[in-house]
Parts: sequence; C-alpha cells; structure tokens
Amino acid sequence: MSQSKAMILGCSGLTLTPDEIAFYRDEQPWGFILFGRNVSEAAQITDLVAALRDSVGSDAPVLIDQEGGRVQRIRPPVVPHYPSGQALGDLYRQDRDAGLRAAWLMSRLHAFDLLRFGINVDCLPVLDVPVEGSSNVIGNRAYGFEPVTVTEMGQAASEGLKAGGVLPVMKHMPGHGRGMADSHHELPVVGASRAELEAHDFAPFVALKDELMAMTCHVVYTAIDPDHPATTSRIVIDEIIRGHIGFRGLLMSDDTSMNALKGTIGERAANIVAGGCDIVLHCNGAMDEMRQVVANVPPLAGASLARAKAVEAAFGNTDGLDETAVRAEFEALFAIV
Repeated sequence: MSQSKAMILGCSGLTLTPDEIAFYRDEQPWGFILFGRNVSEAAQITDLVAALRDSVGSDAPVLIDQEGGRVQRIRPPVVPHYPSGQALGDLYRQDRDAGLRAAWLMSRLHAFDLLRFGINVDCLPVLDVPVEGSSNVIGNRAYGFEPVTVTEMGQAASEGLKAGGVLPVMKHMPGHGRGMADSHHELPVVGASRAELEAHDFAPFVALKDELMAMTCHVVYTAIDPDHPATTSRIVIDEIIRGHIGFRGLLMSDDTSMNALKGTIGERAANIVAGGCDIVLHCNGAMDEMRQVVANVPPLAGASLARAKAVEAAFGNTDGLDETAVRAEFEALFAIV
C-alpha cells in the first residue's frame, strides 16, 4: 500500500460515489471527516465509515465534530441531543466537581455513540476562551470566559473520550476566542499583546499540550505575525504552538475551504503545508476542490509521519464501563433527549 498523504478529506453524501472510491484509493488520505450531510440513520453511518476505510485499504482515522449544543453532527433520534459547552460550564460555575464530572461523562457517552459507528476521533474539546464582544462562531461552544474553567473542563472532556477509545482533537489552537469575525466567512484579526494572549488565550493549550492532536485556527495575531493567520504562519506554529505551548502532537489545519484563508484551494493547501501543519483538512467533499488539495499535499514523512503513527498506536483502549450506568449518571445532571 502506498504511503498516506498529509490530508483529511470529507465526502459528498450518504454513500460514496464510484468517483470518490477511486479518488480515495489513488490519493490515500490519512483520514476522513464526516458532517451532517453524511449522516442519516445508524446503519448508513456504519456502512459509510466502513466504505471510507475500504477505499484506502486501511483502518484510517474517521473524525467528526460531535461537541454537543449547536455543533453536533449526529443528532436525535440516532443519538441524544447533548448540551453545549456553555451549559456544562454553567454547571461547573455552580458546582465545580459536578461540572467536571458532567464534562467527563458527556465525552464518555460521545465515545459510546461514535465508536458504535466506527468513528474514532472527536474534534473536541473546544479550548477557546472568548472575550466579551467576540464573534459568536465560538460563543456557547466555549466552557466559559476564564482560562482555568476552559482548561479544567477541556481536560475532563478529553479524558472522557480517551476512556471510551475515542481520541480528542483540541481546537482551535492557539485560540479563537478573541476573534471578532467568523473565520468561516472572513479573517479575524486579533490585536492583543503577546502577554495578554499567553495569559488568556494560549493557557488551556499549554495545560493540554500532551494530547496527540490539535486543530489550528484561521486567526491573525498582529503581535506575533501580522501577515498570516495561525494556520499558515510558520512563526505562530514554530514560536507559539511548538515553542511556547510545547505541543508535540499531530497538528491539523482548520478547514481549507473557510473564507478566512486567501487564494485558490490549491494555494491554501500549499500554504498550510509550508506553514508547518502536519495535516491539511478539507471538509466539504467537493471533488474539484479535493483535486486541488491533493496536488499540493505531500505524503506523510518525517516528524509528521511519526506523529501520525503515534495517533494510530493510541486507538483501541477502552475502560469497559457500562453504557447504561454512564448514561443514567449523566442524565441525573442533564436531561437529554
């Protein structure tokens, strides 16, 4: 089998087309990501995940954004609707121990839900620390406005996923919370000083630096690199993410097709690679865009390959808890439907 390429790709619908199967087979993405357009009922999700892996001939990681709240790709009646990060944070502010336990339990339930379909990576926790007036792109996805709240709740969420055999992806490194624009549509520019950023925005990522995966943010920090968003900034990735934060894991971009990035899709992919990300993430499943991505993404090699192998080696460990008991304990804290 040929070497996997440094990319995670989406697909267009509920089943793979012949063109998609041939494309994935030939181009060998390291992993895949699912969105709402890719899910209907349980058997379909399971079949799609299996078909994605079959297309590349390996047990490729399959990712999803299953946070709870408004960012939950698999919804009722397939799985319950779970509360937002803010709702969990509100409980934490009333009762710290109950909040931390709820964050752990909810992630443990995500792991039960996702692993049943073969999905083994959840893009959680959200470690962004918003400030008053910042864009709603993070909003109630965040656990709170205090770095210590976000740190402790993010740690609990990560541990709950891993206990259930699902690996977390921290996002959006090194911090989207201060952005005044929605990076899906335009480029947020943050003018805070480096000292402010280190004390507030970067702090949760420092605390969780030993996790295996993280996702960047499409945000410019003028105090660090006024010319490039973090995703394509060699300065931010080398000095802040690998340096100050000390993250040694697999670093993936946020979605290449988000309009905070400039240039063609191919140029964006090339810039992501040049900036120092290990993996280019492309989510929308558009074949014309994916062809541009693959033309600008290399096979995994060197440190990036070693980080990917470390992720692959970490799959498969579960604590063996009883799902019914975990769900009952969580429902005593939150009514889920």
